[in-house]
Amino acid sequence: MKPSLSVGIQGMTCASCAARVEKVLKQLPGVIDATVNLATETATISGEVDLASVQGAIEKAGFSIPTESFTLTISGMTCASCSARVEKALHKVPGVLDASVNLATEQATVQLAQGTSAATLIAAVERAGYGAQLPQANSAPSDTPVRVLPDWWPVALAICLSLPLIMPMLGSLAGAHWMLPGWLQLALATPVQFWLGARFYRAGWKALRAGSGNMDLLVAVGTSAAYGLSVYLLLTRADPMHLYFEASAVVISLVLLGKWLEARAKRQTTEAIRALQALRPLTARVRVEGIDRDLPIDAIRIGDLVVIRPGERVPVDGLIEEGTSQVDESLLTGESLPVDKQPGDTVTGGAINAQGVLVARTSAVGAETTLARIIRLVENAQAAKAPIQRLVDKVSAVFVPVVMAIALLTFIGWWAWGGSAEQAILNAVAVLVIACPCALGLATPTAIMAGTGVAARHGILIKDAEALELAHRISTVVFDKTGTLTDGTPHVIACVAAAGSDRDAVLALAAGLQSGSEHPLARAVLAEASAMGIAPRAAREQQALPGRGIVGEVAGETYWLGNRRLMQDNQVDPAELNAAAAEHEAAGRSVSWLARAADHRALGLLAFGDAVKPSAAQAIIRLKSLGIASVMLTGDNRGAAEAAASTLGIDRVLAEVLPADKATHVGQLKRAGKIIAMVGDGINDAPALAAADVGIALSSGSDVAMHTAGITLMRGDPALVADAIDISRRTYAKIRQNLFWAFVYNVVGIPLAAAGLLNPVIAGAAMAFSSVSVVSNALLLRRWRPDGVSGKK
Repeated sequence: MKPSLSVGIQGMTCASCAARVEKVLKQLPGVIDATVNLATETATISGEVDLASVQGAIEKAGFSIPTESFTLTISGMTCASCSARVEKALHKVPGVLDASVNLATEQATVQLAQGTSAATLIAAVERAGYGAQLPQANSAPSDTPVRVLPDWWPVALAICLSLPLIMPMLGSLAGAHWMLPGWLQLALATPVQFWLGARFYRAGWKALRAGSGNMDLLVAVGTSAAYGLSVYLLLTRADPMHLYFEASAVVISLVLLGKWLEARAKRQTTEAIRALQALRPLTARVRVEGIDRDLPIDAIRIGDLVVIRPGERVPVDGLIEEGTSQVDESLLTGESLPVDKQPGDTVTGGAINAQGVLVARTSAVGAETTLARIIRLVENAQAAKAPIQRLVDKVSAVFVPVVMAIALLTFIGWWAWGGSAEQAILNAVAVLVIACPCALGLATPTAIMAGTGVAARHGILIKDAEALELAHRISTVVFDKTGTLTDGTPHVIACVAAAGSDRDAVLALAAGLQSGSEHPLARAVLAEASAMGIAPRAAREQQALPGRGIVGEVAGETYWLGNRRLMQDNQVDPAELNAAAAEHEAAGRSVSWLARAADHRALGLLAFGDAVKPSAAQAIIRLKSLGIASVMLTGDNRGAAEAAASTLGIDRVLAEVLPADKATHVGQLKRAGKIIAMVGDGINDAPALAAADVGIALSSGSDVAMHTAGITLMRGDPALVADAIDISRRTYAKIRQNLFWAFVYNVVGIPLAAAGLLNPVIAGAAMAFSSVSVVSNALLLRRWRPDGVSGKK
């Protein structure tokens, strides 16, 4: 018996692991036998079983299948039926876990088990009648689409040949009854039908060979019927007044014109990617042993010193070591004003150095630069399918066969119920050419491409289409406080000593306990001690207590430094400091207490201030104008949280929440029936970002938060949250509008054509321009501007 499937398995460490995997695989429906080899880390399964079921069973057992992803550029697709057929062909390849084909970007994203080669995927696509290749690394989208489309010369030639055929029809409207000789009509229509229209025959034939249909097949069959009927009538009646060469030629000309216009419009949806790709300099000036040399960007290595002169683009991510200047980061962050830079600040590849000469030490190159990551995020979002696309996929899978059936019934009906064969054929032709699966296939992806592109230009990176679709339904936004609503750089406002203690001694002990810590409050304590000329006490055995503070030893004694909860956990009574603490907490400041473990006595307290971001209040106002509630979720004490929330106008406060509990609180809000967005910037926010329906991370925070979130704001500006929701709503509205018009074209047009109320020429024009109108409607999103830029959209 030959095995039907063999997959790799990650995570097995012993024979019992292999036995557990083997057991769950044998329980799958359709599996005859399964064996697991621990040495080769593979499972061999006999029987009828799909890879997705195998993957689910292996993950259920606590292990995983090693996977990888490929992106293929697909050529030859013309409508939603084509993309559905490519997707189906890829799903049939052994080892493929998932495949998604985007008609607008003409790309396929394939997730598969390791070991399946790209050549296998390409061969499957080619068998389906299309072309496929791996995109070139680091290549910018070309000025011409990957798919070969007729340029304006074939379109112009088709129109020139068709115009004499349509002129007599137009003349008859003015009372002039004349017609070209039949042989001249044949001479004009034939090159349009079989030369300029050859692409429809080729693509239609490929579809038939693959056992499917597409738009090209409808056009080929419909125009061939009109052309063939005209040839028959020319040979049998020789009456040029009753020939239909103009129907076939004009339909092909209009479809070619429509596809050309569509290609131009689709190209505009990728402008965001091209603009980002254009930010990559080709060379950089590297300083080696005091000598500046121009090198290709690919030759730059981490640690190299790069010299950036005024007016030049920053070639790499780096840390400034020499010079001061202003840097324009508008195309990366959406920030319209130049940013002051000095030694110690970071610079980002793609930004423009406005004034002085800067020398920066390279911190990231190639695919790891911020610009490269932004490009990947935008590309992934534009290539992804929104959940609403599932409906379109189901419709497109049966669209062409249904249209062919309707056309056949139209022909039979008109012929059987007293109509002439000529009229029956013309009405069937009208049904074939009015149908437009193109508009259905382009409705969703073009809106997503336009929406994510314009958002990226203004500093809003939408990672995937699902986040974009969910964001329009957000009812509540949950904000982290520190670093999100505030500037995230607290400083010591006051140091208060208890009776019998000295202020300088309290600050010296606190600084000693915090030495070596990267926590923002620790940096504030050390900065205050340095400013006061106080040397930190030598401390050892420091241990961070998440959500509470820190414990450590100084001169053999144990001290606690942290919030009130830490004091309560260790039975410290800070009664004599309560009044001072209450005063600072009422002012919105965070308070940390210093206590000695030996006698459980509070020695003093430190009050920290963290300024609210200037745009935070406006962000909350804008959310309220959108009908969205706001919640602050923070580990700070309730007094500080309430004071900040009151200043900003936030609806609800959840304070003194441990990092591990933030996700729980988000889950509780979701169970209340709300669509939740979580906005944060720190590592401790990552679980909550993942738990929310939509995670929104500030790029000024940690990489972990940005990787977890579905949307990243390239500026640490909370006002962008409302803008992100706004562009999501507008994009989703465009998707619904596009789908409405795409369905209306067919729902209204096909019955009219079947009823004999549409001339094939009119039907061809409607079909040709349906996809153009859908793409053009999506392109209106390019006019969107965030409120922070112009106050208008």
